[in-house]
Amino acid sequence: MVERHRGLLWLSAREVLRVAKLWTQTIAAPILASFLFIVVFGLSLGARIKQVHGVQYDVFIVPGLITMAMVQAAYSNNSSSVFQARFDRYLHDVLAAPMRNWEVNLGLSLGGAVRALAIAVGLLLLALPVTSVPIHHPLELVAAVVLALVLFSSLGVVVGIYAETFDHHTFVNNIVILPLTFLGGVFYSIDRLPSPWHEISHANPIFYLINAVRWGFLGTSDVSVALSLGVTAALAAAAVAWSSWLFATGRRLKA
Repeated sequence: MVERHRGLLWLSAREVLRVAKLWTQTIAAPILASFLFIVVFGLSLGARIKQVHGVQYDVFIVPGLITMAMVQAAYSNNSSSVFQARFDRYLHDVLAAPMRNWEVNLGLSLGGAVRALAIAVGLLLLALPVTSVPIHHPLELVAAVVLALVLFSSLGVVVGIYAETFDHHTFVNNIVILPLTFLGGVFYSIDRLPSPWHEISHANPIFYLINAVRWGFLGTSDVSVALSLGVTAALAAAAVAWSSWLFATGRRLKA
């Protein structure tokens, strides 16, 4: 079994080592940045916004910030890694190796997933003594985290394949992912928004992911957890199908 998937194991190890070697930048820095959000917003706004859905405000924002840190890390890591592999022609060596298409796809995706998971765990460990955030529904939380990792790891691979310059993958993160994350209810409940902003928020796909994670932690959500997980699962399946199609056809990979 190990012999059959040796290429996958080595490619996965390379991607994870790439993250671990620069851990101060890839893991420690995002954890610190997100933790500062918890401290600053929790202390400053927590004095004015006592509770949201019966939950203390500093506790309420933790799931959203963990989600934001995870999705940015998974996407950024894989998009930059795949783009760099194309730019350096290293990807040609990987494609020439005796590996199946799904193994190459999975191997390139695992680095971002591991990085995102490490950031999530580290941020949670820092937040626990400060906020005492609970975990009410661990199974739903695990499902939401796995779907988030799959969705944004695959999206990062796709963008890394299509990117023409290094700026392209940062553009998607700064102009699309980051604004949608902030507008997805990280710092507030959309029940507080007036019409039509309340309705418009439901068109934001990251809104459902944030609420799925929040339900897992706090047992509260702006929408049904089944709907949140369903929307996120559909998006994750689409992202995986897209990246799988690119590797199956070789489109933009061998140019």
